[in-house]
Amino acid sequence: MPDASLTWLGHASFRIDTPGGKRIYVDPWLDGNPKCPDDEKEPERMDVIAVTHGHSDHVGNTVELAKRFSPEIVAQVELKGWLGKQGAPVGEMPGPNKGGTVEVAGVSFTLVNAFHSSSSDAGDYTGESCGIVIGLENGTTLYFAGDTCVFGDMQLIGRIYEPDLAILPIGDHFTMGPKEAAVALELLAVRRCVPSHYGTFPLLHGTPDELRRLAPKDVEILAPEPGGTIEL
Repeated sequence: MPDASLTWLGHASFRIDTPGGKRIYVDPWLDGNPKCPDDEKEPERMDVIAVTHGHSDHVGNTVELAKRFSPEIVAQVELKGWLGKQGAPVGEMPGPNKGGTVEVAGVSFTLVNAFHSSSSDAGDYTGESCGIVIGLENGTTLYFAGDTCVFGDMQLIGRIYEPDLAILPIGDHFTMGPKEAAVALELLAVRRCVPSHYGTFPLLHGTPDELRRLAPKDVEILAPEPGGTIEL
């Protein structure tokens, strides 16, 4: 089975190219994202969009992209319903909730806990913030923490799902910073980490170098530039 890859699109936006040839976008804030490379702002195709919560820097361009490509949308039940009300073609199947797993395009998506707020720019209720565990066709498992602080039950996420790679926010202010992310890596017992949600604006001041200094020494911190890809 071909290799899988993860491409950072700046901020908390990612593209996954799966071993089965599927293309998944997570929190696709592309147009308007100051860190998204210009050549990544117009996707060629997408099979799935997964959204962690309702803030506009994570929902991003989901509605417009869904209208254009008709991907499956994975989002918590209230958020998926809200996206449908905004015009996204979401189908009749309600979104899952925390602890629930759905299989889409041969890939599994499990919503897990996160501690953060969630609403639209207009103040609409969009459910609660979630992390997402994504299981690819070849057994590789990715944990997208979404926007969150560190919390003790990350140990359960590590125990139950045994992620091969954790994607953790490190910017501070709105999410955990490097100090908390380093503890999250201990709890998750994961060996590879991609930091996110940093450097977009001066307020998000956490850095990968800080995380490397504080993280367990056996954890590899992978920090591509926006548009950069790592092999999974």
